[in-house]
Amino acid sequence: MFALAIVVLLVDQASKFWAVSALSDGTEITVIPRLLQLRLLLNPGAAFSMGEGVTWVFTLAAAAAVAGILYAARRLRSAAWAVVLGALLGGATSHLLDRLFRPPAFAQGHVVDFIDYGGLFVGNVADIALTGGCAVLFLLSIRGIPLGDTPDEGRPASAENPA
Repeated sequence: MFALAIVVLLVDQASKFWAVSALSDGTEITVIPRLLQLRLLLNPGAAFSMGEGVTWVFTLAAAAAVAGILYAARRLRSAAWAVVLGALLGGATSHLLDRLFRPPAFAQGHVVDFIDYGGLFVGNVADIALTGGCAVLFLLSIRGIPLGDTPDEGRPASAENPA
C-alpha cells in the first residue's frame, strides 16, 4: 500500500512540476485532437472548480481522507484493498500537499490540473489514482471482499457465531 502511495505521490508531483514549468506561459499541447490536451489550470476548488471560495474546506477534507485511509490500513489483509488504499492515499496526500504548500497561501493552495479531457474537465495524475481507487473500492465492496480481519475471524463456530 505504501509503495503504491509513494509512486502515485511522486508521479503526480513530478508531472505537476513539469506542467507548471512547461505550460505556465499558456502553451497547450494537443495529444489526441478533441479528446486529450495538456493545458495548465490552477484549481482553488474541487472537481469542476466547485467551491472556489472555500479552499480551506478541501484542505481539511484531504487531511481527513489521509487520516481515514491510514486508520483503515491498520486492518489491511487483502492485496486488492492494498492497491485501493495505496491509490487513494497517494492521490489524497498529493492533493493535501498542493493545498498546504502551493500559492496563494498555506492551507489555501490551488491544485495543479493539466490533463484536459476534451473540454469536459481538467485533472491530474492524482485524480486518475483517486477515481480508479474509488472504482475498485466500489467493486470490492459489492463483491463483499473484506478489507481485513473481521471481528469473528479466528473464533470457532457456535450457535451465536456461525462461521
